[in-house]
Amino acid sequence: MQANSPNHSLWLRAAIREHDEIMEAPGVVRCTGRRKEAVAVVRMSIGEGTFTINQKDARGYLSRDTLMMVVQQPLEAVDMLGKVNIRARVHGGGLAGQAGALRHGIARALLEHNAELRPTLKRGGFLTRDAREVERKKYGQPKARKRFQYSKR
Repeated sequence: MQANSPNHSLWLRAAIREHDEIMEAPGVVRCTGRRKEAVAVVRMSIGEGTFTINQKDARGYLSRDTLMMVVQQPLEAVDMLGKVNIRARVHGGGLAGQAGALRHGIARALLEHNAELRPTLKRGGFLTRDAREVERKKYGQPKARKRFQYSKR
């Protein structure tokens, strides 16, 4: 396959993804969460409750308390807050989208860790990927839905 062909990058990404899954340490669950443009790769293991996002403390990274509350919702729902270590890598979007992606990734990791938690996580809506995206701007308009002022005469 040529290096500059469009399928090459897809093949390369798939190979890297397979390699990452093979290299994961035993006892560590790795899941991906998404929201808007944000993508979070969450690694969860049983431990004393450390929480790091992009090599920073979670409280330091998510500056608002409401965002921290959003991220902790799935852990509180299944009573695992303070019982698991979470390391996450987040990119894309803003802080609110990243918090939603983290919430989705943590819920998926909890499910992969223990399948019996599915009804609780499903009831809370943590396993559903929020499909809402930003609507594109249309030509002849200032924004997606906003119109220029109409002049009758």
